[in-house]
Amino acid sequence: MLERKLDINGINPAELFGVNNAKLKYIRSFFPKLKVVARGNSLTLVGDEEVMDEFERKFQLIIQHYNKYNELTENNIDNLMLDDGPTMLNTDNGSETLVHGNHGMKIKAQTVNQRKLVDTVNKNDMVFAVGPAGTGKTYTAVALAIRALKAKEVKRIILTRPAVEAGENLGFLPGDLKEKLDPYMMPLYDALRDMIPHEKLADMIEFGIVEIAPLAFMRGRTLDKAFVILDEAQNTTTMQMKMFLTRMGKTAKFVVTGDMSQVDLPRKQKSGLAFALDALEKVDGVGIVRMGQTDVLRHSLVKKMITAMDEMEAKLEAERKKFSED
Repeated sequence: MLERKLDINGINPAELFGVNNAKLKYIRSFFPKLKVVARGNSLTLVGDEEVMDEFERKFQLIIQHYNKYNELTENNIDNLMLDDGPTMLNTDNGSETLVHGNHGMKIKAQTVNQRKLVDTVNKNDMVFAVGPAGTGKTYTAVALAIRALKAKEVKRIILTRPAVEAGENLGFLPGDLKEKLDPYMMPLYDALRDMIPHEKLADMIEFGIVEIAPLAFMRGRTLDKAFVILDEAQNTTTMQMKMFLTRMGKTAKFVVTGDMSQVDLPRKQKSGLAFALDALEKVDGVGIVRMGQTDVLRHSLVKKMITAMDEMEAKLEAERKKFSED
């Protein structure tokens, strides 16, 4: 076992590593075979040379990130630990401000795959963004739509999703058609409200500049000069997906988002998103971005719960296969 010392210069270690060294402990979790001890302005490493070399490379990225952004979150650490972690420091890879939200909030792509989504949308007119909850698929797509509208690249934004209940029976809902459908569209409203003042958004909806409608309302239309987002696409049928994709006009931009782990269709019904991903993967002009747990930006527990549930599903599937073979 070898020992190595790393000096931390120009940064207060207490600020870098957080309260009770919480962030340092999180960094150490990526190197279980390495002993890391913090003393003052230095770290002492004990372990194999190859592992220490890798730790030092990643730690330098962390230092660079902190010096550049003056912050370090668990999500930042997750992304910096990836093989393409250095792209997190590349300001030319979609990390510019997409739009300025309410109260001056700067809305940017915050993870490697969110930046990849920005780059892919810039290069393709049809893009699929798939991955678990909390990865910013819809939020990033809405920000790109607003940016395109402000730049006059499109004349309107159309946001749609299938009106499928998430395993619940909502029963009879009072009110007119809009009031009945609004609960299904709420995630889209939430994203818009972060980026457009309430009164202005109301005017844009009234004048048709922003349209939020269920997928069934897209039938028979040609969507041109528009940025169109289909959200929760895992809950489309194959026929619905075909219908939606063929609505595309000559100057439209389409983004389809979904999470294949949250399909609410009847058990024997194939998801239109799964069908489209298989059919269109090699079609020129169609971009596909697959997001993962490292892109989750919600409460840290979300990432842990996704991991735990994925592991349980894999275990149950293995047991089912073993049982069927026996």
